[in-house]
Amino acid sequence: MKLSQFKFQFTDSLIAKYPAENRDEAKLMILDRKKGKIEHKEFKDILKYFSDKDVMILNNTKVFPARLYGSKEKTGAKIEVFLLRELNKEMKLWDVLVDPARKIRVGNKLYFGNDDLVAEVVDNTTSRGRTIRFLFEGPDEELWKTIEKLGEMPLPKYIDRPVEKLDKERFNTIFAKNVGAVIPPTAGLHFTRELMMRLEIKGVKFADITLHNGLGAFRTVEVEDLTKHKMDSEFFEILPEACQIVNQAIDEKRKVVAVGNSVMRAIESSVSSKDRLNPLTLWTDKFLFPPHDFKIANCLITNFHPPESTLLMATAGFAGYELLMEAYDEAIKKKYKFLAYGDAMLII
Repeated sequence: MKLSQFKFQFTDSLIAKYPAENRDEAKLMILDRKKGKIEHKEFKDILKYFSDKDVMILNNTKVFPARLYGSKEKTGAKIEVFLLRELNKEMKLWDVLVDPARKIRVGNKLYFGNDDLVAEVVDNTTSRGRTIRFLFEGPDEELWKTIEKLGEMPLPKYIDRPVEKLDKERFNTIFAKNVGAVIPPTAGLHFTRELMMRLEIKGVKFADITLHNGLGAFRTVEVEDLTKHKMDSEFFEILPEACQIVNQAIDEKRKVVAVGNSVMRAIESSVSSKDRLNPLTLWTDKFLFPPHDFKIANCLITNFHPPESTLLMATAGFAGYELLMEAYDEAIKKKYKFLAYGDAMLII
């Protein structure tokens, strides 16, 4: 498929600046692939669509306060450092983005807080990318605590407002556990503890996997031919316990739900020769777009994505291009909210 096929009219008014007051009261669009039917519900109505021994696969990654504000040595110039991922625990090396990039060169020292944290720039990676080393004497756990104290939750720039107290809680799922993401698995933001308990009472099982969401899924696609687009790699881990739960559901022909495109990307990167889920710890640069033969999940929960985005393309691969674009037309007419804090879609 071509990039130009994923254009649609999009304005900033569609972007959710805040989450729904209650997580499970966001709007939910139901997309039935077999019937070609679209319905409009609230997220908590998801209960009606699943029953005993169905499985939901959750991404338990946890977003950390990845945006640091500091100053450059000697000049005192204000700088922003966005922590992307830890490269080497022992050497305290990190892959980061810096702003303004033109002022930050190899050899510069960067200071955060009341000099609570100091970093040295050791390499250039991209125009805005740098490798930094934290000059920190304590153990890795103490470094993470310092980052937690000094950092700010990494709300995307498109939300276009200051970070607030509510974002500390709401920019993570209630099942977030393994620290390492800079963007939450946004489909999972709609789950409440009460809703999960009610699903469990119905017999629905949950399988946890981890994929640390980076910024790669949001990188602009710059080629018309989608087969030539290269995704950034992201770390994922799928443990044997999750595989056992998922594979039993596949064998019994139950519903298997990928809660978010990050889950779909991980499980489609770990398919066995018998079309079952494999335990695996790896980095994946898998790019899902139409046509794609999905092997593990037969349902998908996802948010609404912007035009020409890889997340839109992945969703189209699962839902079917024509039906999804029809659904997006409907979403715009019905004033659904888009992106991280926006509304949800269930594709069955």
